[in-house]
Amino acid sequence: MSGQFWTVAGVAVLAGATAVGLWTAPGAEPPRPPQSEARVSAAVSDAFDGETREALHTEIRAYLLSNPEIVMEMVGLIEARQQADAQAAEIDMVRNNADALFNDGFSYVGGNPEGDVTIVEFIDYQCGFCKRAHDEVVTLVEQDGNIRYIVKELPILGPMSMTAAQATLSVLENDGPDVYKEFNDALMRFGGRLNDQIIDRLAERSGADVAAMREDMDGREVERQIAEIRTLAGALNISGTPTFVIGDTVVRGYMPLPRMQETVELVRRVGQ
Repeated sequence: MSGQFWTVAGVAVLAGATAVGLWTAPGAEPPRPPQSEARVSAAVSDAFDGETREALHTEIRAYLLSNPEIVMEMVGLIEARQQADAQAAEIDMVRNNADALFNDGFSYVGGNPEGDVTIVEFIDYQCGFCKRAHDEVVTLVEQDGNIRYIVKELPILGPMSMTAAQATLSVLENDGPDVYKEFNDALMRFGGRLNDQIIDRLAERSGADVAAMREDMDGREVERQIAEIRTLAGALNISGTPTFVIGDTVVRGYMPLPRMQETVELVRRVGQ
């Protein structure tokens, strides 16, 4: 058979079985190729006897060794498809949990309540990267002027993280969003390890009623709120802080200010 025929047949097989084989984990069931690719593989198998198929496989191997860029091109296409699928899955997760993310009725809402882009940030008050991001988030919200900013307390770094989250949610309920913001800023900008005395002192300096805070922070309402945030984090596959939801986009980990700005503008353009 001619070399051109072998090449065409090889590409047909590569479009299906070879690409699947490259990306099958050891011990895992190979994914089924799309129906059109399955028909190609079946047609190749039916057209040749065993000896001819073996010769075809030898020719394909030789062709790939001589043209390895084809494999790299296929890998790039597979990776791009996987990335697109992952992004689509995250968009679906955000949309399926939109009410809990954007309108839960108890989380702090700052910035411009009527802003055209909403940023939700999951934080822990003992998270070093949350503290690093804090002033950049504040700068972004203040300079942009058209961002709705929501905070979700997600205490994952020990008992004092839980205490700080309970305290801030109690202050938000008892003293309102302005005092909450001062308290949130104070906790995020505090450079040492938190303890009960420091939390109380920062709350008092922020204008909070510390006695009321302490009375309510262990109550069922604060417990319910933190439980709802944890359930939401689980639904979004969030296991670390900070995590940002910007529009439909989930960004896991610290973002410098320029990247935040780029992401906000991208969300705006897509939404237009």
